[in-house]
Amino acid sequence: MKVILLFLTVSGAGWAIWWKIDGRVKEGEKASETRIKSAEDKADKATADLAAHKLHSAETFATKAGMQEQTAQLLRAIEGVGNRIDGLHERLDRAFERTTGRTTRA
Repeated sequence: MKVILLFLTVSGAGWAIWWKIDGRVKEGEKASETRIKSAEDKADKATADLAAHKLHSAETFATKAGMQEQTAQLLRAIEGVGNRIDGLHERLDRAFERTTGRTTRA
């Protein structure tokens, strides 16, 4: 009887210690799961914010090729205006040449 009682006491004490350790491990797992979940949520939000910023940047900021194309168009337009001004000077010169070459007799 003493042997059985000793065995039950030792096994009961071992079981109680195991039960306490197992409870602490489960609490730690639950706490780490909540921390992991919050970290995943933060990472998902950061990823979404980064994707939104990339889209905004792509829509808003100019690319090098786009700037070169716009610059070329502006230079062609300025050149066209310059050609028109040069043509206007030539027409004005011809108009003055005709009036100064004529003599009026009264």
